[in-house]
Order: sequence, then C-alpha cells, then structure tokens
Amino acid sequence: MAPKAPSSSRAWDGITPSLSQWTLDAVASMGFTRMTPVQASAIPLFMAHKDVVVEAVTGSGKTLSFLIPVVEKLLRLEDPIKKHHIGAIIISPTRELASQIHQVLLSLLEFHPASAAAIHPPEGDAPRPKSSSSVLKVVPQLLLGGSTSPAEDLSTFLKKSPNVLVSTPGRLLELLSSPHVHCSQSSFEMLVLDEADRLLDLGFKEDLQRILRHLPKQRRTGLFSASISEAVDQIVRVGLRNPVKVAVKVKGGAGVEDKRTPASLQMTYLTTPPAHKYSILKQILTTVHPTPQKTICFVSTCSSVDYLAIILPIILGNEFLLVPLHGKHPANARQKNFTRFTTSTTPAILLTTDVASRGLDIPSVDLVVQIDPPSDPKTFIHRCGRAGRAGRRGLSIVLLHPGREEDYVSFLEVRKTPVAPYNLPESSSDSDATSATQLVRNAMLKDRALHDKGQKAFVSWLRSYSKHQAASIFRVADLDWEALGKAWGLLKLPKMPELRTFTGDKTLGVKIDWDNYAYKDKQREKRRKEVMEEAALGDENQNQDSRKRRAAENASWSHNMENREKKLKRKELKKARKDQERWEQLPEEEKHKARETERMVNEIRLKNEQEFLLKNSGNSKALNGAGDGDDFEGFD
Repeated sequence: MAPKAPSSSRAWDGITPSLSQWTLDAVASMGFTRMTPVQASAIPLFMAHKDVVVEAVTGSGKTLSFLIPVVEKLLRLEDPIKKHHIGAIIISPTRELASQIHQVLLSLLEFHPASAAAIHPPEGDAPRPKSSSSVLKVVPQLLLGGSTSPAEDLSTFLKKSPNVLVSTPGRLLELLSSPHVHCSQSSFEMLVLDEADRLLDLGFKEDLQRILRHLPKQRRTGLFSASISEAVDQIVRVGLRNPVKVAVKVKGGAGVEDKRTPASLQMTYLTTPPAHKYSILKQILTTVHPTPQKTICFVSTCSSVDYLAIILPIILGNEFLLVPLHGKHPANARQKNFTRFTTSTTPAILLTTDVASRGLDIPSVDLVVQIDPPSDPKTFIHRCGRAGRAGRRGLSIVLLHPGREEDYVSFLEVRKTPVAPYNLPESSSDSDATSATQLVRNAMLKDRALHDKGQKAFVSWLRSYSKHQAASIFRVADLDWEALGKAWGLLKLPKMPELRTFTGDKTLGVKIDWDNYAYKDKQREKRRKEVMEEAALGDENQNQDSRKRRAAENASWSHNMENREKKLKRKELKKARKDQERWEQLPEEEKHKARETERMVNEIRLKNEQEFLLKNSGNSKALNGAGDGDDFEGFD
C-alpha cells in the first residue's frame, strides 16, 4: 500500500514526473488549488508505469486521478497513435457515469490546443488548421448502449479515428469485435475500470473478461472504486501485474478508526412511524437550513419511482421540482431527466433507485434521503456519498421504522459506517400524515390508473423489502400493513401471499363502488366496461355452458365407445383373414389332422354338457319341491 502523501506534496506542480503546463492550467481553471489525497497518491504511480488499485471514499476526486495520467501518457508518446488504433479505454458501469467522465475529459482537453482542434473542427467555410499525422493529440469517443446503434458508433470511429474510448462494457465489446478497430501492442497504453466493484455487481464480469482478450497484456491498468470487493480481487489477479494498492480513507472522530465516507458528510438516521413514511419528507425539506437546492431521494424499485413521482408532488406542493430517474427509463429519457435535475435553478429533488448511487458527480447535492434502506448494505455508503463531495458540506438521512429496524444503526457501526440520530425540529404529526393520505386518495379517486400504479408499486416495494440482506432486521412479519397502506395513499391492500394470515382491515377504511370507479383515459375505461360486461354475461350463461359442456363430454364418450367397437371389429376381421391365409397354406395332411382334432374336441365338449345336465336335474327337482305351499312375503 502506498504511503499517504504529506501535505506539502499535494501541490499540482510538485508531482514527479511533472505535469504539463496545459494540465496545470486546466486544473487551476476547474478551481482545484491542491490535489486531494487520492490524486496525490494515484497520479504519480499511474504515470510512472504502475498498475494501480485505488480505493477511496466517494467524492474524493478519483476521476481526475485516472484522466490526467491517461492524457499525459498518450501525449508523451514518441509517435502519434495510428489511425483506427486505440490508446486507452475507460470503462464505466452506467451511461450517466460514462457521460460524466467523457465531459470531464473534454473539459481537460480544452486546454490542449491540438486535441481541442481535433475535437471541435471549424464549421462551414471557416479556415481549417493544417492537420498533421505527426501531431500528438487525444481524441475521445463516448460509447453508450441505447443512445446510438453499434453501426453508428463504428461509423463515427472510422470517421474521427478517436484514440480514447469512454464506454459501458456491452457497447465497448461490440465495437472491439469489429475488424476495423485495433488494440495493438504498439498503440494500446492504458485501461481504466471506474467503479470496478459495481461493474461486477451488475453482472459485467463475463463482458470484462472478453474485453481483456481483445487487449494486449503489456499495458497499464487502473481499478478505481469506493470499495474493493472479493470479485474485484479476481480481476486484479487476472488483469493486473503486481499492482500498487492505494487506499485513502477518512479518520473517525477519535482519530483511530477508518471511515468510508468524507468528513464533510454528516450521516444520520430518523425513526418515523410507518404511517408517516412520506409525509415526513415535507418536514425534512422545510426544516433543513438553508433550504437544500439539490436533494436526492432513494427508493428501492422502479415501480416505486413511477408511483411516488405522481404522489409526492401532491404531498410536497409546488415548492420543489421533482425529477424521476430509474434504470428502466429509455436512455434518452434518463439523460433528459438527469439534465433537468443538474441544471435546475430552483430547489429540485431527484427521485431515483440505486442507478444513481454510484459514481455520478452531481454538482452541489445538499441532502440525501434514503426513504428505503438499500437491500445491499454496501450501497448505503455510495448513496450517502452523493452529498458532501469534494469537501462540500452534505447531509444524509435514512428513514427507519421504530422497533427492530433501529438495529440497522448498530449494523452500520459494525461496518464502520456510523450514523447519528437526526433531530427533526418539527416532527410530522398524525394529522399531517392523515392529511397527506387524504390528498393522495382524492387524486387517486379521480383516476383508477393511479390506483393501479399504487398497487404495483406497493407489491414491488414489498418484494424488495423481503429480499434485504439484513433479513433479521427488515422482517416482513413485523410490518404494520394498515399504516403502510395509508402512507402510500392506497384505497385497499393488494392481494399478496404475505397477507393470507392478515386479519386487519384490508380496505384501509375506504368504502368505494369498484364497479363505477373509472379510468380517466376513455379508451381504457371503455375496455374495462367491456371486460365487466363479458364477465357478467359469463356468469349468466354459466349453467347453460355447464350443460353444454356435459353434453359435449357425453357425446365425446359415446363417440369414443363407437370408435373402440369399430376398432375391435377391424381387429377381429384382420385376425380372421390371417387365420384363413394360414389355413390355405397348410398341406392336405395337416388340414386333415386339424379337422380330426376339431371333431374330437367337439365330441368331448358335447359329452361334458350332457353329463352336466343329468347331474343337476335332480337338484332342480328338489329345489322346486321345497318351494311349494308358501310364497315369500319378505323379511320380518
């Protein structure tokens, strides 16, 4: 493990090997007067031809820790990289993070004249600078699955001949499979895996191994993450040669224990009754001072995001812009919503799943609220780390139900992630919770579609809750169903196996004429009524259908019996024909013996029948005589 760099060595111009002047100008323009600890440790090693495995708290400046060595290395080559050859690859687990890395790289290269000219060629009739193949420059290309087709990406690659690729794993593998893309020993220099453990958690291990087969073994490789898992250690053994491990952590309050989050981030928890699950969010947002301009609220499922994106504005009012984001949104919708949140000039809330928990450097996030604690405890740190980045003050609050869920606090302490109680100046009252529930229900009664979304979201949330890794803390058996149903604004509890033994009020105190509860969408409502009419007609004709079905079954049985009889007759005729054919083929002597045998058998059979009749004739008389005189009149 590399020793922690002393304070005096954190000046940008004190790195060995030294940085180019244009790089110093770039970081100065970004407002970074000194390097962060991870930058001071990782940049010199990565530039000095070392493989590195960097574990540093979220928000500690890891992106520049690998971008600066990449561009400095490529711009110090003796010869420019050949056309259609790649010099470096940066792999990210999500589209949003890849886009962000690409944007930071472009900002860095704006200060390198040759690279900037190649990235932004003059348009129209403007004079173009003379291009020379001998000029060293860095030209990046961003590859994102879903935004463009593989054919379009390949066309862009052939046209612009980039030498640095920033990509998600799947799309990168598709491009590397083309015979027009080259990663030769003479050109390829560096591979970077950002959020390496997340890459493996998302199931990209096989893709990564196939990518590594396309790359030369003689290269520099860097793994960067907030936490290094055992799975990452496997990649380290396969893809790195004697790597230097850099671990930059934060000391705890007593200065003796390592923390895994920035010191500028205050991590807290708040116990709240289940009925107040969403109404309390308004109390938090309105009592934090100053009012948070950027807030991220994490929930467990995509269906929860879709539903809460509708009901939370009803509870919170128009004071905050609420933007939904989850992994099932189309790529263009995700990018559009992400941009809406980051560029908002009014207080904004990003309502999201864990798709936004890793790597994203969203500017100026003041508050993180974990409405649902994450199923994977490792994700807790990354969620919190969206605030308090690069030395900025931040606050994180996780909501817990009173009782067994409070054990989650001790669970986090064992994982070196201590959380303190959050003191809410104005707590949510029962009347606040009841009012919020009624507001949601009023909106839900106007459109049955919202009821359907609520039912789906509640079921998906429960499925996620039941799969929590800390199953002894988050137990389905301990849930207060009625209180949660009211918190979600539901009109009734959904049908679920978990509610088979529930003896409470599944209607949640709501009386509603379900037959006349309509969809706002006319076509959908028309279809619902058609289904109801079909069901009613089905009930009316049920007896008639049953009779028809029985008649059909009887007819089928009769038909089967008739078929069996026909089949038996055909079998007998076939046997008779075969017997006749055998008889005709027998010699006359054999035929004579057969006739004689048959005659003897008939004689014996006739004799036996006569003896049987004589033997039983006396018994018959006796039986007849015993019956004379009295008629049978039944049992007493």
